[in-house]
Amino acid sequence: MTPTPSSLPPEKSSNKAPCKHPRVQIVDREEDSEFVECLECREIFESSEFKDMAIEETKLSKEEGVGDA
Repeated sequence: MTPTPSSLPPEKSSNKAPCKHPRVQIVDREEDSEFVECLECREIFESSEFKDMAIEETKLSKEEGVGDA
């Protein structure tokens, strides 16, 4: 069965802006990894990915701001 847009969970809907994960909590730790869960969309990912997302977001906002002057 192929899911229809109405059957997808709200966070997976394509018409909504992607979650920027403003609030996260640690859910698991392994030897060299730490996993966090976004308290808004419930996505679980490695904390290093979260840091990479923040860096990427900063780079994108700076690039967009350059042409606005």
